[in-house]
Amino acid sequence: MLNTIFNHKSIRKFKNISISENDLHEILEAGTRASTTGNMQIYSIIVTRDEEMKKKLAPTHFNQPMATQAPVLLTFCADINRFNKWCKSRNAEPGYDNFLWFTNAVIDAMLVAQNCCIAAEDKGLGICYLGTTTYTADKIIEILNLPKGVVPITTVVMGYPDENPGLTDRLLLEGVVHYETYKDYSPEDIDRIYAEKEALDSTQKLLIENNKESLAQVFTDNRYKKADNLHFSKVFFKVLQEQGFFNQ
Repeated sequence: MLNTIFNHKSIRKFKNISISENDLHEILEAGTRASTTGNMQIYSIIVTRDEEMKKKLAPTHFNQPMATQAPVLLTFCADINRFNKWCKSRNAEPGYDNFLWFTNAVIDAMLVAQNCCIAAEDKGLGICYLGTTTYTADKIIEILNLPKGVVPITTVVMGYPDENPGLTDRLLLEGVVHYETYKDYSPEDIDRIYAEKEALDSTQKLLIENNKESLAQVFTDNRYKKADNLHFSKVFFKVLQEQGFFNQ
């Protein structure tokens, strides 16, 4: 399993080979073995295999080819709807339509998603997370017929790889791990932690392609611009309110 984790790669091209029902079942079941808040499992997984449904969802993922090419899309949702209904049917009054329990449900959804991904990779499948899910949550809710109390958090495309990219760089442990208390970063720490990433050939290529002087500018000016962040943040917050969160 450690070998599977250390060799994780994001796959964006897939072979035209379906995933067997048995493998998919085991992957989903492995997902449900993830840790969960109070053993409440406040998440749901929407499995999309139908070609027409994938086409409907494609625009919500900015029409990235992998969204329709992959044999399986898994949409992981924060879900207090099911648990609320169980509580009410048992004469128990739920109090989960608030920020705290939205956060708990998001954590649950991401934990089950990562379990599914590791299980899939252990079977020789490739995966890629789609960060577009929260950007277009309102449209995904409509397509997937998600009721109040259910919010899409992330989507994973899954299938047999048709590419073999290299491992993506990661920061050194000292850049992300703190012992006992948080040790804030000095300018020298920042320089040292990001030195290897900034020196990569792929980084130099990005700087040329985007006409930028630093990798940080590629993120702030091209990939995740402030104006876009504010727009999608407002859209997502409205979705959360309409789906029944933040009422308290």
